[in-house]
Amino acid sequence: MSNKTIIHFDLDAFFVSCERRLDSSLNNRPVIIGGTGSRGVVAAASYEARRYGVHSAMNMSLAKQLCPKAFVIRGNGGLYSKMSKEVTDILLEELPIVEKASVDEFYGDLTGMDKFFGCYKFSKELRAKIIHETGLPISFGLSINKTVSKVATGEAKPNNQMNVAQGYEKRFLAPLSIKKIPMVGDKTFKQFSLLGIREVGLVQQMPIERMISVFGKNGRIIWERCNGIDDSPIRPFYERKSISSERTYGKDTFDQDIIYTTLSAMAENLSFQLRRGNKLTSVVTVKIRYSDFQTYSKQLKIKHTSADHILIPTVIELFKKLYDRRVLVRLIGVRFSGLTEGHYQIDMFENTNKTVNLYKAMDLIRNKYGDHLVRRANTLGEGSRTIGNQGNPFDGRPPILLAHRHR
Repeated sequence: MSNKTIIHFDLDAFFVSCERRLDSSLNNRPVIIGGTGSRGVVAAASYEARRYGVHSAMNMSLAKQLCPKAFVIRGNGGLYSKMSKEVTDILLEELPIVEKASVDEFYGDLTGMDKFFGCYKFSKELRAKIIHETGLPISFGLSINKTVSKVATGEAKPNNQMNVAQGYEKRFLAPLSIKKIPMVGDKTFKQFSLLGIREVGLVQQMPIERMISVFGKNGRIIWERCNGIDDSPIRPFYERKSISSERTYGKDTFDQDIIYTTLSAMAENLSFQLRRGNKLTSVVTVKIRYSDFQTYSKQLKIKHTSADHILIPTVIELFKKLYDRRVLVRLIGVRFSGLTEGHYQIDMFENTNKTVNLYKAMDLIRNKYGDHLVRRANTLGEGSRTIGNQGNPFDGRPPILLAHRHR
């Protein structure tokens, strides 16, 4: 049995809590945050609104029907990232190792700290400090690994804490719904239900071979997590300031179609990298190097986003404003900076449900089969070569094309 001590922090109803910090009149009232239009999507809901059945990713029109007295707020991704950073800074100052799992979720490694003072006592004092200095409610779970700590946090919420003593992991997990185990989503839960299994305790009693035969390699991981076994490490948090991509043409060019294709492919690939890393950008920069090696750049500050249907047109417009010498182009580059942590949910403030689902589907295919399997039609062509994956990016598969329109 591991002797590690892992803490998991989760900011309660984070977006709502941020709004309430600015406006205390929202306290104890149902609040819904997200796209305010008829086709908008819910990004977050207060506990008061959740009692009416409102949840994230729900169509805003339906949410308003379920909870007509709710205060509906458009939301501010930049504000939430700023408040998340306040919590991050406190944790980095107090803990030896911190992993930032998302804008409102953190892991910390307290292993060995019991030699100096009790880990649970320290954790309670740290939680109290965060609440006092930021005004944001936060919960934590403490145990020997990430899985048990995360589940414990869920059981402690809202705005509370829980310690699962070493050796009690299986006993703690046994009566809980299998759905509370990380990586057990709706589809996997339905499979368990067909087997007559709904509680973790029943999985604990199953032979691991049976789990593997039904669920494949994931069956072993689920079985281990149900039994309180998880050796996954804490991944230290390092703030990345920017991501960029450049292309030097083999032959200097005037061809606008080639240049626009290159810029679009760069912006699309970088946007995907942002979403994969739970990042949002607020500054876009385009760089040009002419055939005489004169180099120029132009940047624009924008609202925090990771959506390529916003970033691609921005990059193209910046290039149009920058390119004025009518000299052959040797190199072009795109950089996204001003990065902040952020769930893709933050983009729901402006996206329709259809757009959000499209991005999720595209990114799922890219994560599974490669960055270039799904591409916008305007990123194909000579100008897109060598952008992103090298070698054979399609692995023998033709790309799925998406039409692209500038709005």
